[in-house]
Amino acid sequence: MNKPAKPAPKTQTLTGTPAEAKVGNPIIRWFTPQISLARVAIFRVFVYVFVIIDVLTISADVIPHGWTPDLYQPLWLARFLHIPPVSVLGAQILLAAIIVFSLLAAAGILQRISGWMVVITFGLWMFYTQGYGYVAHDHMALVIAVVVLPTVGIARFRDVGTTSAKAGWALRVVQISVVLTYFYSVVMKWIASGNIADWGNGAVIVWALMRRGAEWSKPFLEMPGLLIAGQWATLVFEFLSPIVLFLKGRWLYGAVVFFLLFHLMTYFALGIHFLPTVICWAAFLPLEKLIPKRFAASTR
Repeated sequence: MNKPAKPAPKTQTLTGTPAEAKVGNPIIRWFTPQISLARVAIFRVFVYVFVIIDVLTISADVIPHGWTPDLYQPLWLARFLHIPPVSVLGAQILLAAIIVFSLLAAAGILQRISGWMVVITFGLWMFYTQGYGYVAHDHMALVIAVVVLPTVGIARFRDVGTTSAKAGWALRVVQISVVLTYFYSVVMKWIASGNIADWGNGAVIVWALMRRGAEWSKPFLEMPGLLIAGQWATLVFEFLSPIVLFLKGRWLYGAVVFFLLFHLMTYFALGIHFLPTVICWAAFLPLEKLIPKRFAASTR
């Protein structure tokens, strides 16, 4: 007598909201899509490893700031929290804590505790690196990613077939913060110039090329019409950047590639890399596909 075939394994779903609400409310469904926990596990590695790179290279000025506490100009949130100037020793201890907790979080060890400790330590580091007269908006998405990742809970590489609304919410928040980095940029250009046409028709790129342009880019100074066209193109795609949130498939991947190529071009031309935002574009990608099928299947 033939035995009945075993049904195919189903994808496990962990919802953070009632099923009825998700079915009946498209807004909730959009903000909390069911996302593979393995995607969060891989994205977590990207973020926490980059946090270590960031504090050692891009925002490595916190320890030197410890020698000049009189120059500390805390941001409004730092003032609200009464965060004092950092000392050299305090900055060194903070750096060590960030590295240790980021390594633990990236490895998935004590995920909730290590994740929240990165929120605290890296958050303090950002207050100190941004509190001396310059606020780098390229870190916004990275800071948001650090804050929301611990809310997902346990996410393992083998959880390819396990989806979660909490995971979807966390990555959606990161996605929103990524596109708002560009949208806020065009808004601030408008506010600072008073008239967006003045910015688009101005000499912004000319000034940037003269100040920090690579040698290969200097001939473009003789092409003002092309540079003005580039400025208007920048305004257009920054203004339209929220559309990326609603793209799918090849259109989405094409948009991600476009923004990455834009940053690659500005890096080679002007030395501006925007890496803290670039790394967060990974939140738009199906990272769980990087997990070997054999590994995912054998550990369910």
